Amino acid sequence: MHQGAQAVANTGLLVAAIRADESRRPDRLFTDPFAERLAGETGRRLLAEAVAAAGDRPTRQIVVRTRFWDEALLRATQSVRQVVILAAGMDARAFRLSWPGGTTVYELDQPEVIAAKAAVLDGEQPLCTRVAVGVDLTGDWTDALQANGFDHRQPTVWLIEGLLQYLDESAVGTVFERVDALSAPGSVLLYDVVGKTLLDAQLLAAVRQSMARNGAPWLFGTDEPGELAQRHGWSAVVTDVAVPGNEWGRWFAPAVPMDVPDVARGYFVEATK
Repeated sequence: MHQGAQAVANTGLLVAAIRADESRRPDRLFTDPFAERLAGETGRRLLAEAVAAAGDRPTRQIVVRTRFWDEALLRATQSVRQVVILAAGMDARAFRLSWPGGTTVYELDQPEVIAAKAAVLDGEQPLCTRVAVGVDLTGDWTDALQANGFDHRQPTVWLIEGLLQYLDESAVGTVFERVDALSAPGSVLLYDVVGKTLLDAQLLAAVRQSMARNGAPWLFGTDEPGELAQRHGWSAVVTDVAVPGNEWGRWFAPAVPMDVPDVARGYFVEATK
């Protein structure tokens, strides 16, 4: 695995460490019993370094994001039984969510990440049909996905979580083109985006510097996140991260109405084809 890919893969360990911390709270928003093992010593070290560099505010976004996508996935799979998680990293949803019967979850990530995760979770049983696919996500992964049983004729729930900020604008466009090409009508696309105003804001400077030092710079942000799906004909509902963040008692500032411009925001997008 080259250095940049390893750096992005390490963010999965960091996310697992954050989920492990949240799972220990008495007022936790979710329980991930696998996160501590998946994070390992490297994840715990990365979390300590991240908090030392930028405080704990960025970790709250990941906590809120996890709960938000947990709920969105379970809503979507009431009617769609095929799920694809792009850049799944150390995500354990296949093992911890109460999936409807007949759900198949495809996890795509670098082969080394898939292998490391398999070693940690050896002997654990997923709560769905889980298909792990080792691919280079910077290349064309669509053939590998279909070769492992994915059916493009059936609706799909896609989750792109915590990935887009590490890609340049061209690569982001390519991801959405490939997702759209494999999506039957009725498909659901879930993704989160860093706002461009937030990406450029001084309050995010410490986070960006820390990620860049670790070899995983943040490259992409937009304050028109729904347009990424809408340009392909999908309908999109956009949520400011601060809204559920405040509702669940994890945010550090009040939510500002979406029609107020030039506000530093992160976004959750739920799109339907």
